[in-house]
Amino acid sequence: MGSLFAELARQASTNARREVETYTREIPEFGFLDKDSRARAETLEHAMWLRCRTVELAPDNSELSEEDLGYIASMGELRAGAGMSPDARQRLLRVHTALMLREINEATEAQRGGGVEEIMRMMAWFAPQGERGIASYRQGFVRVLRRRMPYTEQVALLARSLLNGDPISAELAAAVEMELPDRYAVTVFRIPDRPAIDRFLESEIRALVKSHRAPIMWGPEGGDGSGELITLLPLFSGPEAAQSAPPHAAPDHLPDLVQDVAQALGRPCAVGASVAPLPELADALDRARRVSRAAPLRRSSVRLRPHTLADVFVELAVADVPLVDDWLRTLARRLESGPDLLTTLDAYYRHDMHRGATATSLNVHTRTLDYRLRRVRELTGIDPGSTRGVRTFSAVVTRRLSGAWR
Repeated sequence: MGSLFAELARQASTNARREVETYTREIPEFGFLDKDSRARAETLEHAMWLRCRTVELAPDNSELSEEDLGYIASMGELRAGAGMSPDARQRLLRVHTALMLREINEATEAQRGGGVEEIMRMMAWFAPQGERGIASYRQGFVRVLRRRMPYTEQVALLARSLLNGDPISAELAAAVEMELPDRYAVTVFRIPDRPAIDRFLESEIRALVKSHRAPIMWGPEGGDGSGELITLLPLFSGPEAAQSAPPHAAPDHLPDLVQDVAQALGRPCAVGASVAPLPELADALDRARRVSRAAPLRRSSVRLRPHTLADVFVELAVADVPLVDDWLRTLARRLESGPDLLTTLDAYYRHDMHRGATATSLNVHTRTLDYRLRRVRELTGIDPGSTRGVRTFSAVVTRRLSGAWR
């Protein structure tokens, strides 16, 4: 055995103790090790075993055996059984990897740099075998979650893992029998009056997940009782289709999911969506959330459609310019004298300014519609059918319906 590996073997016990102490100090969920001597001994034993196996296998570039991987998986099961969260698990893996690299560096320095050949052999072993070990640890962790967590909680955990870029998402997807696609349509349902999550709603969400094969999770609850529901609709199109898709366009089958979710929620909501590949889902969530805050609130009985950046880019910009927002709000106040002018403008623009379709949707005669449009022009000096009118009043209507002007 070379000098580098001999030094690692000599320091194995010290390094194992340091790892346990680091877990206790840096990962809050490991604080129990200070009070549970048995759990601390088990953690120390595993840390020591892993270092000994590293020193045994690395010099000849031998692989971890199936028995080794099974033991590592059992540690993942033990941690999940103790209630460790996926976030703490991910942090533990990062800390462990950092400590192992630090130990290799310290052993090299202790040997006055050591032999380059030994260092290269160690690193050539460490990368692939470390990856195999981490994968086994994740598999063991997920096995326990699958036994103990309800299906909807497993799916919500998958959604969070995908949004956080956590590699455990592959094991979680397999556990709930879902295939990971190239891209997702991240969709945020903004709900001013968040419903109580009872058994009926949980059953509805479970059915939606099964039907659309889409992970669903609840977002953070606002201090005012508002909330959001987040869905990830899988998109399995190839790279050619992804490149040809219009930027910020909603997938053709997303409206079906949106309508089904809205009906399950049974209350007004605003919907924002953004499409992104797997590595960029966190940014897509941020875009979808911002779009949902700018999008109009609609009743669940109305045929809802997901809004994208292309639908509300004006309103997003207006929200950041108080001078413009105040001007639009002033126009909205002028229209409050009615009759039903804001409702009329909303229908007018949703039907692409088609008079007949607009009148039908409002259940009024076209002459009544014409009167209301003239009334808008009289009150504001802007023709709602002109280019300026479309640009101005569509923003007025959307800002008003979004609930921004409370």
